[in-house]
Amino acid sequence: MPRMKAVQVPKAGADFEVVEREIPQPGPGQVRIRVQACGVCHSDVVTKEGVFPIQYPRVPGHEVAGVIDETGAGVTQWKKGQRVGVGWHGGQDGTCLACRRGDFANCANVKNCGISYDGGYAEYMVAPVEGVAAMPESLDPAEAAPLMCAGITTFNALRHSGAVPSDLVAIQGIGGLGHLGIQFAQKFGYRVAAIGRGPENASLAKKLGANVYIDSAAVDAAAELQKLGGASVILATAPSGKAMSSLVGGLGNNGTLMIVGAPTDPMEVQSFQLIFGRKRIQGWSAGIPTDSEDTLRFAELTGVRPMIEKYPLVKAAEAYARMMSGKAEFRVVLTM
Repeated sequence: MPRMKAVQVPKAGADFEVVEREIPQPGPGQVRIRVQACGVCHSDVVTKEGVFPIQYPRVPGHEVAGVIDETGAGVTQWKKGQRVGVGWHGGQDGTCLACRRGDFANCANVKNCGISYDGGYAEYMVAPVEGVAAMPESLDPAEAAPLMCAGITTFNALRHSGAVPSDLVAIQGIGGLGHLGIQFAQKFGYRVAAIGRGPENASLAKKLGANVYIDSAAVDAAAELQKLGGASVILATAPSGKAMSSLVGGLGNNGTLMIVGAPTDPMEVQSFQLIFGRKRIQGWSAGIPTDSEDTLRFAELTGVRPMIEKYPLVKAAEAYARMMSGKAEFRVVLTM
């Protein structure tokens, strides 16, 4: 049997292992993807540390860009040679109440790529057809891969946030999510305020498309947003509940604090901050494959691209450590 290289987590909390495995065969309703690139996302912590119940050994990776090289029985909508991606949402059961309502993102038995089944830290992977997104031909696989999670998360949250062109939209954090959020917000026609810590991020924020840069280490970011008229939306990407809490006062009337970063510390908000001006706090997770397709098409049309650092597959442990250090600029990508 032909074999492939893969990087697996043997058990929760264990180090990554580079292994040789048989190339998997797609079953009915599945496709096999020859992986060209896979982003290393902070959510890979789930697989590495066993945050969810997982069957080990498991190959992580849910920012997959590649080409279909085999289709399983009954697969008619996808063809060999087609460029595709797989993101965080790796499939749904189609039968739970949420799915019956068409709300696949909230499926009670949702499948997550690299968690429910082996993901993209490998030369080949198998995915159910309902988890696959078509990828434009012109996108470089290494640049497309982070769009499958970081990209769709910021794009989808912003387009469902209620903000309209010319509204003031603030992006908190200029990291893996934030540097994409600034670009999408600018292309959506918002007045974009980027919020970072320290003056050194100012020129990058402006280059990415921010109209205003707010240094939250030097000034009260919420007060600065109020001086600008109050934000319709604040997209919170930096993983700090304390930092997110401090921004609620920067919302304008009917404004939304849209949370896509996942801090471990709690948020604290005074009820009156929400009651007066009818403000809200909303969480958002990525989206389904059609949302990924919208993200990829929009990025292709507008030139939104992630800033990436590339590592070969066999250096996955090093790539993961780089991502976890918080020093990467800004997404780490494994290339095959």
